[in-house]
Amino acid sequence: MFHRSPRIAAGLALTLILAGCSSTATTAPTTAPTTAPVTAAPVVTPAAATPVAIGSVVMIPKQVNNPYFDVAFKGAQSAATALGGTLTQVGPSAADATQQIPFIQTATTQKASAIIVSADDATAIAPALQAAMAAGIKVVGYDSSPAKGAYNVFVNQADTAGIGKGLVDMACTEAPSCTGEIAVLSAAQTATNQNAWIDAMKTTLSGDAKYANLKLVATVYGDDDPTKSTTQAQALLSAHPNLKVIVAPTTVGIVAAAQVVKAQGKTGKVFVTGLGTPKGMVDFVKGGESPVFALWNVTDLGYLAYAVAVDLINGTIKGTAGEKFTVKFASGSVDYTIGADGVVVLGPPFVFNKDNIDQFVASFGF
Repeated sequence: MFHRSPRIAAGLALTLILAGCSSTATTAPTTAPTTAPVTAAPVVTPAAATPVAIGSVVMIPKQVNNPYFDVAFKGAQSAATALGGTLTQVGPSAADATQQIPFIQTATTQKASAIIVSADDATAIAPALQAAMAAGIKVVGYDSSPAKGAYNVFVNQADTAGIGKGLVDMACTEAPSCTGEIAVLSAAQTATNQNAWIDAMKTTLSGDAKYANLKLVATVYGDDDPTKSTTQAQALLSAHPNLKVIVAPTTVGIVAAAQVVKAQGKTGKVFVTGLGTPKGMVDFVKGGESPVFALWNVTDLGYLAYAVAVDLINGTIKGTAGEKFTVKFASGSVDYTIGADGVVVLGPPFVFNKDNIDQFVASFGF
């Protein structure tokens, strides 16, 4: 369940939102191929468990020039300043796994110390990441998991089941009497995190009588592209005239859906919720298109991913379940435990509404 506490809100104002998700580790949905390509670099013995020079760390988001990933990169930059090392962000201009692969291969060829990556397609990029790992490069997944076996640690922004339930709860809040048709506007059809959250939504909808009158009628994909997301939102309204709520678990999709609802004069008739940013959603919260939405601290997500990479490089952690480590954020130190499949969860998301949105717009900055 997403956090709504005023006490939490007050404390978080200084550092956006305190760390992003919950305490249950999330299992990556697929398993990487067990063999690396024949072009894989030779195996290098991992560094000893003593501090070493951090070297270069390459961050590869799903898409560059995306506000969400730009903010995560700023968090990673802050960590690099505090912890050492040289950080570079590179990646495709469109959310496309085939375009991510060359960036992974280049980082491998250039012998980066670590790669931090958000997977456009968990399986498609796995061989390239396995080749990097075979070359002694540490791999940290963040935001969207690579396949199991293709990373050392995955930094999950939130507990999957908790996000799924939170998305349904917000849809229930917006739909009159928690009744009516709802639809999902997702990002890429291959996005690991999006698919896991949608599956968790379906489990929640079918497993609790509270939601018996909510009917999920469609799931569409906007590929985190504003134009395509807008077209998909328009198509949802056309195909489902009785639609009550569009749930968009993507910062691009939620804005596009809210804009479409407003442009078509559907405010107060069709509502939008999901995962968004304060600056992107403030007008729609106040305008009534999206009374509630949620997100984690994206800055801390990037910070944690870089801190994990440094600990892997130093040998402080290896990515084994049960390992414990501490990260010193600007807001204070947080203790973490690596869960099953090498997953670390940031912290619980936070719900925004008209009562708290203004205090976070300036501090988020996007």
